[in-house]
Amino acid sequence: MNEQTPPSPAPQRDLTTIGWTDERARAALRRILDTAIDSAMPARVLARYLPPPPKGKCVVVGAGKAAASMAAALEQAWPDVALSGCVVTRDGHGTATRRIRVLEAGHPMPDSRSETAGRAMLAAVAGLGGDDLVIALISGGGSALMECPRDGVTLEDIRTINRALLHSGASIRDMNVVRRHLSAIKGGGLAAAAAPARVITLAISDVPGDDPLTIASGPTVADPTTAADALSILHHHGLKVPDAVEKVLRQPPTDRTLSPRNRYTLISTPFMALQAAAETARECGLTPLMLGDALEGESRDAGTLMAGIALSARLHGLPVGAPAVLLSGGETTVTINPAGPPPGRGGRNTEFLLSMALTLQSNVGIWAIAADSDGIDGTEDAAGALITPDTLQRARAQGCDPRHYLRGHDSYSLFRATGDLIMTGPTLTNVNDIRAVLIL
Repeated sequence: MNEQTPPSPAPQRDLTTIGWTDERARAALRRILDTAIDSAMPARVLARYLPPPPKGKCVVVGAGKAAASMAAALEQAWPDVALSGCVVTRDGHGTATRRIRVLEAGHPMPDSRSETAGRAMLAAVAGLGGDDLVIALISGGGSALMECPRDGVTLEDIRTINRALLHSGASIRDMNVVRRHLSAIKGGGLAAAAAPARVITLAISDVPGDDPLTIASGPTVADPTTAADALSILHHHGLKVPDAVEKVLRQPPTDRTLSPRNRYTLISTPFMALQAAAETARECGLTPLMLGDALEGESRDAGTLMAGIALSARLHGLPVGAPAVLLSGGETTVTINPAGPPPGRGGRNTEFLLSMALTLQSNVGIWAIAADSDGIDGTEDAAGALITPDTLQRARAQGCDPRHYLRGHDSYSLFRATGDLIMTGPTLTNVNDIRAVLIL
C-alpha cells in the first residue's frame, strides 16, 4: 500500500441535505450484509434441490461450517423419510437434529476429531446397494473438519503441511490440491467408497469460482490433478516436506472412478448472496454495482484498490454515480512474515477495511462494511467490521496509530477500540466474504 501521498479530499457537502446521516449509512450497510447472509441459510434454499426419496436406504454425510444447519433443513424437508448418517461442523456451529448425528471438530487445523468424523462417514456409506441414496451436504471449512489420512501419512503430517500452507500465502485452491492428495476421503474418496449407491451432493460454495473440487476439497468430485501437482505447490512455496509425505506423493495414483449417476448441485453461492444484497441496496435507494464474487489477493492491497474505486465513483461518477454501493465477494489473504514479529489480532476483512480507511484518509461520503458470512473473520470472534469517514479520527482518539496496527496485523484490536466490530456469532452458513462500500 502506498502510504506516502494521501489522496486529495473529495468535495465536502452536507449529506443531511439529501437525507443521509452516519446512522442511516451504517444501518443500510448492516441491512445489506444481513440480507446476503440470510439468503444463504439452508432452511431457505435446501428443500427445493432434493431428489425424490430413494427406494432403499438414505444415508446422509457431510462436512463444513453449514453442515449441521443443512442436516436440520433436510430433516425438516423430509420428516417421514428414514435418515441415518453423520455430518461434521466446526466447534460452536452445531444445531439440534433428530436422525442425523452432528459431530464437531477443529478448524482451520484438523484434529483427532476430524479423523474420527472422516472415518465415521466412510463407515456410514460402506456396503450400500444400487437402490440406496447418499446425500452429501458439503460447505466451506469441510476440508479441515473431515479427514482420513492416506496409508503412510499421519494426521500430524497433514497438520504440519496445513499449518505451513496457511502461513505461506497459498490460495485456498492450491491448499486443497495438497489436502486432496494426502487424504483417502477427499478428491472423490467419499463418493468412491459409497459405490454402487447413488450420491447426490448439495453444496454451499465459499470459494472463488465455485469450483466443486475446491469446496471442502471435493469429497464427492473426481480429481483431475495429480500428486505431482501437490508436490509442485509445496516446493513453489518453499515448504519443507516431511519424508513420509514426499514418499506418498510419489506413489502411483489410487483409482477413484465415480458413477455417472452421481449429481452435484450448488444450492447457494457468493454470487447468489450478492444478488440478494443488490436487491436490498435498491430498496435503500442505492444503485448497486457488483465488482465480482471471486476477488482474491492480499487484503491490504484489496483495501487500497477498493478505496480508489470508491473515490473515483464519488469524484467522477465512475464506474457508478452516487448514491451507490459497490458489492464484492471472494476471499483475500493475509500473509504473515515468519521472520517478523508475532502478529496481532485480525482477519482478512478487518485488515482490508483498515487499509481502505488509511487510503481514504477521512474523505466524507464513503462508508464500508466487510465480513465473513460464517460469522468468524479468521480466528477471531467477530465477523468483520465497518468503517466510516471518521474512523481514523476516532481510532486516534482511542490512542491507536492506524498505520502501526496495519503493519502489525492487529486490525481487530483497532476496531474493537472504535466499537466498529461486527459481531454475529456463528451464522451456520458460509458463502465467503461479503463487502459493501456505500458512496454518497
